Amino acid sequence: MTLLDGKKVSNEIKDEITIEVANMKERGEKVPHLAAVLVGNDGASLTYVGSKVRSCKKIGFESTLIHLPSETTEEDLLAKVQELNADADIDGYIVQLPLPKHIDEEKVLMAVDPDKDVDGFHPANFGKMALDMETFISATPFGIMELLKRYKVDTQGKHAVVIGRSHIVGRPISILLSQKGEAANCTVTLAHSRTKDIKELTLQADIIVSALGVPHFLKEDMVKDGAVIIDVGITRVADDSKEKGYYITGDVDFEPVSKKASFITPVPGGVGPMTIAMLLKNTLLARERHRSVK
Repeated sequence: MTLLDGKKVSNEIKDEITIEVANMKERGEKVPHLAAVLVGNDGASLTYVGSKVRSCKKIGFESTLIHLPSETTEEDLLAKVQELNADADIDGYIVQLPLPKHIDEEKVLMAVDPDKDVDGFHPANFGKMALDMETFISATPFGIMELLKRYKVDTQGKHAVVIGRSHIVGRPISILLSQKGEAANCTVTLAHSRTKDIKELTLQADIIVSALGVPHFLKEDMVKDGAVIIDVGITRVADDSKEKGYYITGDVDFEPVSKKASFITPVPGGVGPMTIAMLLKNTLLARERHRSVK
């Protein structure tokens, strides 16, 4: 069994970007600038955005954090989005989800300039991704594909089962795995909460991507020997025996499943670190695009 070490690979990617940014500085060019909009004080969102800001500083990016109160109106948030769209100094930005319930997330994401949508959530970018055109790919699926490539996992002609049909992970990764190219050319089955006999499907799978958010959903008896297991789920499970009062786990019952897998991602330390690395990669791509049209 080989551990797909997302932390290690994400650090490699950050090192590569750091070199590119240093070269930009030597040439006297503007370095990439990533902005993040955070509304309210959701704990997980604060942690995630803080990690992005620290990563920007480490690799030499400029970064801006726009922290708005939870009572911010939809109108005010949309005005901030338009301000970022018009700011030539900002290469890419994200609006951290979830947003407070009184704000229409779809309306906000639709307002983001697709050329600055480094999260890859805008329909224009999703559509280009589906058509195999150059675009911003949503950071988590982008990270999964990069892990498969860097570990040279053989995907050609394999049967991949994706569990979960979210617009952020499940649907895009099912499309990417089915496309032509490296770490792709799979025959893909997309399973979800209404799928019947899911165990029957997973037992046929050469590759399983689980993005449900249900702790320990994927059991040893659902996986065939030699399968590649990508665990996207990340859940806090209450546990008074732990110092923090909880532990972090994924969708996969890791210990028993790992004994049957050929490759497997840990949680934490697998897909999660790759998500931030690929967001930075998208920001670098955004800077290169903006430079080429100026």
